[in-house]
Amino acid sequence: MSDPYFQQLFAERIGGANYGKGTEIYKFEKIKRAKRKALADYPNRPLVDFGIGENDAMAPLPVRQRMADEINRPENRGYADNGIAAFKEAVARFMKRQFGVELDPVREINHCIGSKTALSMLPACFINPGDVTLMTVPGYPVAGTHTRYYGGTVYRLPLLAQNDFLPDLASIPADILTRVKLLVLNYPNSPTGKVAPQSFYEHVIAWAKANRVVVVQDAAHSLLTYETEPTSFLAVPGARDVGVEVHSLSKGFDMIGWRIGWVCGHERLVQAFADVKDNCDSGQFMAIQKAAAAALDDATIPGQTRAKYKRRLEKLVAMLNRCGFHAKMPGGTYFLYAAAPKTAAGGLAFDSAEAASQYLITQHSIVTVPWDDAGAFLRFSVTYEAADEQAEDALMAEAESRLRTAQLTFA
Repeated sequence: MSDPYFQQLFAERIGGANYGKGTEIYKFEKIKRAKRKALADYPNRPLVDFGIGENDAMAPLPVRQRMADEINRPENRGYADNGIAAFKEAVARFMKRQFGVELDPVREINHCIGSKTALSMLPACFINPGDVTLMTVPGYPVAGTHTRYYGGTVYRLPLLAQNDFLPDLASIPADILTRVKLLVLNYPNSPTGKVAPQSFYEHVIAWAKANRVVVVQDAAHSLLTYETEPTSFLAVPGARDVGVEVHSLSKGFDMIGWRIGWVCGHERLVQAFADVKDNCDSGQFMAIQKAAAAALDDATIPGQTRAKYKRRLEKLVAMLNRCGFHAKMPGGTYFLYAAAPKTAAGGLAFDSAEAASQYLITQHSIVTVPWDDAGAFLRFSVTYEAADEQAEDALMAEAESRLRTAQLTFA
């Protein structure tokens, strides 16, 4: 069959004339295919799914009830544009109570339809053709994707175990550094679980000022911090002078799918984001913003969410270590990032984390997400569905039984 006439019209940013003709399979599609194979080959063996990257619980009942109440109010009909005052004021109260950060809700806060949309829009504020965005890898690629859309380039900063999963800013070549506009960070980091210390942020702030770079801190997992109290980049002196922080209610408030978050920081940066946003969307449904405001004002919610995932991670770490992994408790997130095995039963060797992940799915019905960007690692998530602690323990026991059968080695 011949190509449609518009095959030659696709933009180069999505593949140009070759759009839709590629044969490369995305990592998560490979995982989906392997899961289907495992279910077909072993129909009586349920998947132990450590690959799911979203909260397993619904939003708390009071938040859902507030949404139910607001959805029928006529005043919530219509466009919200750049957000309602009630939500921004709730964010300001939350940032003050949780992090000790004082923000002007009018000038220094704006809502977003989830942090993903914010990370996709911020490059539009800065990136011209030839400009550079610094992205840590492994990591969430959205800001880098949109940097390329605007004719910019991405310079990857590997998060290596030997650097304690912090980027080495001193390693950036001089010819790259002169073109850098944005540095995108994400701590607590997905997928490594690393929590950045204040000394790192202090270094980043001084570096950003010296090199005239804007910092975007993706704080989606900030409330899922275990080794310390949750912190904010903006709580560090000077941070507001160099950047913004992007927050989400998805992780800490069990509001996956509600698509609500915010950008906060230097007022001129927030205004630039608002101007771009004004030309991209017409704001999140006001009933969702009001329910989110109620969630932000309930200080008990993030503590309960954090306690659940910390408990699950501690169980997972103990179980994996009994099976030969070199696992340790992450500083934050609901992810555990562990070196991938080298071999399995029968002398089967793995040349990558992806190969190990495919083996675990297809042969043992255990789902993980592989990362080979900065060493071979598997990402385990504790967002599996389990009704109570007894169900959690049963799932750990089943996973341990299968992993012991696999006879994994790591040397």
